[in-house]
Amino acid sequence: MVKLPEAKRGFVLLPRRWVVERSFGWAARFRRLARDYERLPETLAGLHYLAFACLRLPHLTEAMNIVQNML
Repeated sequence: MVKLPEAKRGFVLLPRRWVVERSFGWAARFRRLARDYERLPETLAGLHYLAFACLRLPHLTEAMNIVQNML
């Protein structure tokens, strides 16, 4: 829960809340994570790590290209 000062009125963007909602939206694209198929929680946790690794891989390669170009 994000507490805002009483002085702010009207529309105020809540900090960092959109990051979590965006991450849940990305995870929903993976079909295995859409339903509760797994029996073991460790398997489900591993699939979450795999899904987010797949999502972050393009950003990692982009960052590595930037660093490589700087050298």
